Amino acid sequence: MPKLHLRRFPTVAVLALVLLALSACGGDYPNSTFSHHTELNDGAVFLWDRMMLLGTIVFVVVEVVLVYTIFKFRRREGGPAPRQIQGNAALEITWTVIPALILVFLAVPTVRTIFESQRKAPDGAVQIEVIGHQWWWEFRYPQYGIVTANELYLPIGRTANFSLRTRDVLHSFWIPQMGGKRDLIANKTNYLWFTPKADLTSSAWNGACVEYCGSSHANMRFRAFTVTPAEFDKWVAHQKTAAAGSPAAMPAPDTSTKGAAKVPVKMAGMPGMPGMTATATPAPAPEAWVFPLEKMKAFTLPSTPLPATRFDDALLAAGDPKAGREIVTNVAKAPCLTCHNIKGETQYLNDDQAKGPNLTHFGTRHTFAAGLFRTDARTLALWIKNAPLMKPGSIMPTFGTGEYNALMKQKVTAGGLDDKQIADVVAYLLSLK
Repeated sequence: MPKLHLRRFPTVAVLALVLLALSACGGDYPNSTFSHHTELNDGAVFLWDRMMLLGTIVFVVVEVVLVYTIFKFRRREGGPAPRQIQGNAALEITWTVIPALILVFLAVPTVRTIFESQRKAPDGAVQIEVIGHQWWWEFRYPQYGIVTANELYLPIGRTANFSLRTRDVLHSFWIPQMGGKRDLIANKTNYLWFTPKADLTSSAWNGACVEYCGSSHANMRFRAFTVTPAEFDKWVAHQKTAAAGSPAAMPAPDTSTKGAAKVPVKMAGMPGMPGMTATATPAPAPEAWVFPLEKMKAFTLPSTPLPATRFDDALLAAGDPKAGREIVTNVAKAPCLTCHNIKGETQYLNDDQAKGPNLTHFGTRHTFAAGLFRTDARTLALWIKNAPLMKPGSIMPTFGTGEYNALMKQKVTAGGLDDKQIADVVAYLLSLK
C-alpha cells in the first residue's frame, strides 16, 4: 500500500504545480492595491513583498526540516527505540531568536511607513474635506468654494490632502488603486494624503466605504478621477459657477454705453417690489468640462439592476426643464431644497445642515445615488419616483403618486408627483451642467 502511494506522488505533485501556476494567471484586477500610482501604494507593496519574502523563506526552511525529520526518524520494523532527550537550550534559544530577528526586519519598515503616512502633507496640496453620510459621500474643496458629491477629482502630480469626518456612524474611505484606507470616526477628524504620480494618464477609479455602516453599506460607493492639472483647472472653474438657470447665473446688468452687444434681461421682483427689465452684457461662462464618459472603463460604470417599474419614454423626451425648476425650487410643491442645496437658488440650509447631496452641477456627474446608478433620464425618473425601492435605507422620500412609501408604510397620494412632473424634474436636473 505505501508503494502505491509513492507511485502516485509524482502525478499529485505535477497536478499541484499546474494548479499553482493557473492560480497565478488572471486578467485585470481593477480594485487591486498592488499598484504604484501613489507613494502610499509604494509603501504598502514594499511591506507586502518584504513580508512574503521572509514568510516564504521561513516556510521553506521549516518544511525542509520537517520532511527531513519525517524520513530520517521514521519508524522502522525491528529498529531500536528512539533515544529520549529532555531539553536543548541551544535549540530553544535558536528558534526564539530567529523569529525575533524576522519580526525586527518586518517591524522597522512597517513603523517607518506608518510615520511617513501620518506626517503633515506637503505644502501646495489640494485640500479636500471628505464627509461620510448614510449612504453617500460629500466632497468639499474649501480652497475653491466647491461642494460636490460622490465624484472626486484629483490633479495628477499634485498632493491631495484629505480631512475625513462622518456626519453619523463610522465609515471608511478607500480608493484601492490609490491606497490609503482611512476610517471616518464620530467626533474626530482623521487625515490622509497622497500624490497621484505624474506619469499617470487621466483615468477613473473605484472608491467605496469599507467599514460596515448600515443596511446600504455595500451601496456607498464613489468615483475618483485623476486628471491633468489643466483639466482640473477647467473642472474647478466650472464647478465654482452657479447652477444653470438660477438667478445667480444670469448675466449682470451693464450700465456702460460701450462694449459688447446688450440683451434685455427680466429681473424677478422681490416680495413687495415689482420686477424690472435691465440691459445686460452676457458674460462668457467657463467650459463645462467633466471627465469624458468614453474614457471610463467598464469596471467604473455601475450596472445595478433597475426595478421593473415602467416609465413613459415619450414623457421623458418631452420633459420641460423650466417646469422642473419650478417644482424643485418651490418647497410648497416638493421639499427638494429642504434637503439639497443648489448654488444660485434660494438656500434654506447651510452645507452642514443639508441631508442630501449638493445638486448645483448634478448634470455633469456620470453616476448618482453614491455611484450606484448611471446618470440617465430613465434611471433618474425611477429614482425620483421611488428612491427607497432602488436603494434600501435611502431617506429620500417617495415622490411618485401611487407608489408605496416604505418609510411611511403607505401609498403616496396627496402631494405626490405624477409622471409628467417627474419628467420635468428629470429634465431640469440633467440641465444642471
